Amino acid sequence: MSKSGFKHELFVQFARIGKALSNANRLELLEFIAQGARSVEELAKASGLNFANASQHLQELRQAGLVTARKEGLRVYYELSGDDVIGLLDNVRHVAEHRIAEVQKLVGTYLSAKDELEPIEAMELLGRARKGLVTVLDVRPPEEFLAGHLPGAVNIPLAELESRIGKLPKNKEIIAYCRGPYCVLAFEAVARLRKKGLKARRLENGLPEWRLRGLPVEVG
Repeated sequence: MSKSGFKHELFVQFARIGKALSNANRLELLEFIAQGARSVEELAKASGLNFANASQHLQELRQAGLVTARKEGLRVYYELSGDDVIGLLDNVRHVAEHRIAEVQKLVGTYLSAKDELEPIEAMELLGRARKGLVTVLDVRPPEEFLAGHLPGAVNIPLAELESRIGKLPKNKEIIAYCRGPYCVLAFEAVARLRKKGLKARRLENGLPEWRLRGLPVEVG
C-alpha cells in the first residue's frame, strides 16, 4: 500500500466516527448512555424511539466503537466505551456553539432566556458542597441517579419537584443539575425553585462532564 493509500484508509476509518455522530437520534442516545448503563428497552423509552429503531442506532454506535454492549439474561445493556467519548461529544458541542449560528440562536432562545444567571462551575460547587453551604439537587430519573450522581446529591425528579419542594432547606442555595449543559430539566427546576422564593442556580454542565474531570461520583 502506498503512503497516500495508507493515509486515505486512515481517513476512511476516522469517518466511521463521523458517520455514527451524524444522526440526532444517536447523539441523544449517547447522552442517555452517558448517565450509566441502560438496556435497549430503557433507551427506546427515554428517546421516544421504537425498539427496532433504537436497536439499529445502538448497533451503529457499537460498530463505531463508541459504546459497548453486554447481555444480562434476556436484556442487552449499553454503556460508553470510555470517558473519551464524553470528551468527543463535548468538543462537538463547543465547535457547534462557536461555528453554527443556528445553535447559538437555539441556546439563546430556549435556554439562556430561562436562566440569565451565570451557572456555577464544577470545582466551585465541589468546594461549597464539602463545606455544607449548598444543597445539590439531581433532577434526573431515579435509575440515572442510582447509576451515578454527585456526592451528597438529593434526587428529586422534575415531575416530583412541586410536591416535594417543601422538603428542601430554605436557608441554603440549591444547585440543580441533570444530564448535561443542554438538559432542560435543570433549567426548568431552577425556574420553579425561584418562583417559590428559593435561591437556586444550576451546574454549568452535567454528570458526564463532572465525571470526565475526574471529580468524585457516588453510586447507589
